[in-house]
Amino acid sequence: MIEAKGIHKSFGRVEVLKGVDLSIAAGEVVALVGASGAGKTTLLQIVGTLSRPDAGTVRYDGRDVLAMSDRELSRFRNEHIGFVFQLHRLLPEFTLAENVAMPALIAGRSRRESMARAMELLDYLGLKDRAGHRPAQLSGGEAQRGAVARALVNRPSVVLADEPSGSLDSQNRAELHRLFFDLRRDMGATFLIVTHDESLAADCDRTVRMADGLVHSIIQ
Repeated sequence: MIEAKGIHKSFGRVEVLKGVDLSIAAGEVVALVGASGAGKTTLLQIVGTLSRPDAGTVRYDGRDVLAMSDRELSRFRNEHIGFVFQLHRLLPEFTLAENVAMPALIAGRSRRESMARAMELLDYLGLKDRAGHRPAQLSGGEAQRGAVARALVNRPSVVLADEPSGSLDSQNRAELHRLFFDLRRDMGATFLIVTHDESLAADCDRTVRMADGLVHSIIQ
């Protein structure tokens, strides 16, 4: 599904990634863990095509995505990858349903089709009655589940999450963790999750532990 090989990345004189290899099979839920500064988020951004490495390759189903032009890569990212961040990043001037529909609208789908898909996901996530609310009117857990819906609106094959439960209380954190596995079961999505939450990592199919810009160990 995803194969990253020989990934190097430096910022100025600081070498953040020092030749990382990472493979993820379709349908896996993989946790990426390690101390702050280990290179987790940088690797996630490169796997997600948000950043280009100084050296190395990233392939999705054998396709070298880094060989694409910026325009091609942007379209690929929109159609095939969903992102969930620590903060929900919902746009405050739009309703929850409009926020969820946004990637579909950007992909060129009609407003009717995009909103229908958004409502389908909000119903699945138990947020249908909040669809017309703006982000400021939502709880933290509701906003983050809305962000998950937005990540799924284009039916991506891969969801990349960067500390998705880091800003949530324990109850909402547990609910979000269960949701990831429900989504894998119901929608067949593949997940790569950067997390400091050891309980989430323990539930994943594999835990990839990074240290000093390298993969230190893999626990299955």
